[in-house]
Amino acid sequence: MTYKNELLGAFIVPTGIGASIGGFAGDASQHAGMFTEIGNLIVNPNVVNAGCFSGINNKMLYVEGYTIDELFKNNLSLNESKNNKIGVVFDKSIPKDVLNIHINTINAVRTVYGINIQEYVITEDEVGVDFYVDKCGISTGYVKNIKTVLSASRTLVEHGCNAVGIVCLFKDEDNDNYSNGIGVDPVGGVEAIISHYITRELKVPAAHSPAFANYEITSEIINPKAAAEYITPTFLPCILIGLSKAPLIVHGGNINVNNIDYLIMPANALGSIPVFESLKRNIPIYAIKENVTVLNVTNASINNRCGINIVDTYKDCLELLKYEYKII
Repeated sequence: MTYKNELLGAFIVPTGIGASIGGFAGDASQHAGMFTEIGNLIVNPNVVNAGCFSGINNKMLYVEGYTIDELFKNNLSLNESKNNKIGVVFDKSIPKDVLNIHINTINAVRTVYGINIQEYVITEDEVGVDFYVDKCGISTGYVKNIKTVLSASRTLVEHGCNAVGIVCLFKDEDNDNYSNGIGVDPVGGVEAIISHYITRELKVPAAHSPAFANYEITSEIINPKAAAEYITPTFLPCILIGLSKAPLIVHGGNINVNNIDYLIMPANALGSIPVFESLKRNIPIYAIKENVTVLNVTNASINNRCGINIVDTYKDCLELLKYEYKII
């Protein structure tokens, strides 16, 4: 317990792998929230982002995937931050009516939460995002002109912003499986590509929210796990709420890999940098069987015989941590 004399855990659900918990719209929030009873918690945006809602709380540290990987490799550290100066990048291809909805959203978030959204810029060129689910069932895609996003983001940083929200136009697509609470979120993979790239290049927290030309709200009943994304014309609020308190990326900061007490992952999604670095550094790993993904990277498949605790449910994991750390 080397951070604020409390436990510091990392609760990760990778994006775009069809996680039964955390593969939809903020549906992992309640599970992650349980662990803030025993200390602070690093979460990736996929865990708490939920359209116009956010599952984040004051004990959570909102850290995107590239930064989490580099943190576990001990290539960077973090400092907690409050009221970050957020800049927003809008894709030039977003239609005017859709852009206006997002500008109204910015103003609403400023008014209701007091979040410091300093300014927005529009990319010089159209970004050109495509997304799809590959033959392995993983969400991915490509960005035709990601450099225009980088240029706009750099302008915001030069103007004093220390966190960047990005909104690119995505093609409209019906996804009955996702709305019924099954399958893979088709946009999550390419969103991660965009945010990872901007964070890597500029070393600031970044998160992406998609914009769609069709912003009608459905009147159909949606599976509860996906419902948050079907009652709003914009998903921008959740990333602005998260970015407002996202830790800043530094060297020699207050939070580094040596402060991390445990890592929680889905049990068949163990092929990631945080897992392998945790094994090297003797950070306890808890693999949760109830969270099933399209992957099949298990404890057995990585030939690990120790260091990973296989646990049935997130609730069981919390009780195990309380017992191991003697928390009443």
